[in-house]
Amino acid sequence: MVLEGNPEVGSPRTSDLQHPGSKGSCVLSSGEGAQPDEEPIKYGELIVLGCCEEGGEETEAGPRARGCYNGCLASGDRGRRRSRLALSRRPHANGVKPDVMHHISTPLVSKALSNRGQHSISYTLSRSHSVIVEYTHDSDTDMFQIGRSTENMIDFVVTDTSPGGGAAEGPSAQSTISRYACRILCARRPPYTARIYAAGFDASSNIFLGVEDESNVLQDGSLIDLCGATLLWRTPAGLLRAPTLKQLEAQRQEANAARPQCPVGLSTLAFPSPARGRTAPDKQQPWVYVRCGHVHGYHGWGCRRERGPQERECPLCRLVGPYVPLWLGQEAGLCLDPGPPSHAFAPCGHVCSEKTARYWAQTPLPHGTHAFHAACPFCGAWLTGEHGCVRLIFQGPLD
Repeated sequence: MVLEGNPEVGSPRTSDLQHPGSKGSCVLSSGEGAQPDEEPIKYGELIVLGCCEEGGEETEAGPRARGCYNGCLASGDRGRRRSRLALSRRPHANGVKPDVMHHISTPLVSKALSNRGQHSISYTLSRSHSVIVEYTHDSDTDMFQIGRSTENMIDFVVTDTSPGGGAAEGPSAQSTISRYACRILCARRPPYTARIYAAGFDASSNIFLGVEDESNVLQDGSLIDLCGATLLWRTPAGLLRAPTLKQLEAQRQEANAARPQCPVGLSTLAFPSPARGRTAPDKQQPWVYVRCGHVHGYHGWGCRRERGPQERECPLCRLVGPYVPLWLGQEAGLCLDPGPPSHAFAPCGHVCSEKTARYWAQTPLPHGTHAFHAACPFCGAWLTGEHGCVRLIFQGPLD
């Protein structure tokens, strides 16, 4: 399922532009006719909406996180299994287009289905009526295939994002993502239109396609539901509105340079470097009461065990709610603007700009096959509270 792109995310008008600070992207090939030192034409990028595995062992500074999709897979980006993929023009077109259609009265194996060199798709309409569509080479498009299969024809291997906010990567996990989930065909000439092709099954296990008034053209901000994971499509024009990794790092350093302090312990707080990874929070890690937004250092008092292990009472305003460490969002493609990190998602504590936080808090994401729920784009945690995010209230140094 594809959700229509939101104009707040960006515009797909100039899709031959390049994002200057992309991270973890895999450029598949150089463009046809491009010089050796030229950047390949980029059609767009696919980003896996986040999944973070929380609830590790308790440490002196709080619970240890096990890993997340916040810019990288929990187990690390490796080859075609990664959290982000750039689709670029290939040296030679590999697209396909419908050619010959066969109507057969019995589900016999045809030459088209048995020929491994012939690409074909079959539709069984009834016990006595099947349709086989043979496909031929299309020199005007590039094809990219997505699914959980690790076979060579899959360009982007995607694993499940579990409802509880963890990556279902273990061998015992039951995947709900199809081995060949969808394919994207990109026009090799301007305006480099990208179209998605997929089908689903209804309650009777019958295949069904989109109604006639639906469009399969991907726009900046389109969401692709793989029934187990959700992908975000970003155009190069839309990515130009997002911050670069250098900008995110500059914001982190600027926030730390302000020397925010714990209003109770009076200790100086600092966001950790992304290079350190998301392990156990250190002693300078800022923590937040997600109901009110007051930022403190870590402490072990004010617990309300009767309401849960993470429930604490804010010493400033006395509101009781989750008390979690703050982590800067590191996947730049999920951000709408390079604004300052002023808001945090509730209850996970991922920090981003106000515009980014409010956009995702108001965007229901697919959950299962029949439900939608707003979630943090960096870790996949369901958002709670009235707004799903909170404005952070820092205390500056007393001197």
